[in-house]
Amino acid sequence: MESVDNKEELRGSDSKFNQEIHSKVVRAGKRTYFFDVKSTRNEEFYLTITESKKRFEDDGNFHYEKHKIFLYREDFEKFTGCLQEIIEFINNNQSEIFADDKKPVSDSGSEPVANYSNVDFEDI
Repeated sequence: MESVDNKEELRGSDSKFNQEIHSKVVRAGKRTYFFDVKSTRNEEFYLTITESKKRFEDDGNFHYEKHKIFLYREDFEKFTGCLQEIIEFINNNQSEIFADDKKPVSDSGSEPVANYSNVDFEDI
């Protein structure tokens, strides 16, 4: 087990541990997405995706609400494959899904989804 001092040493300017290697920012309306490449202790890269949204308090002060996903190299292919499938599904079915009876359908496109609940991520 390493002491706190050793971990701080690893994070020093000579080490790439947990430092941002590469970053991209996407501003999308009220949200900002940060795509950051960082490195592990073994110098393997991983991706963090952070969603940031400015929230105002009743007193007028604000804070940034952040949600973060860590994505490791061994999961890139599965993640991007699933993301691409979902994007294609949305692009191909957006107008059709709720046109008939306003019920969502399963990925087969023919049956209503069981136990569907409407989740509003703005409330989380």
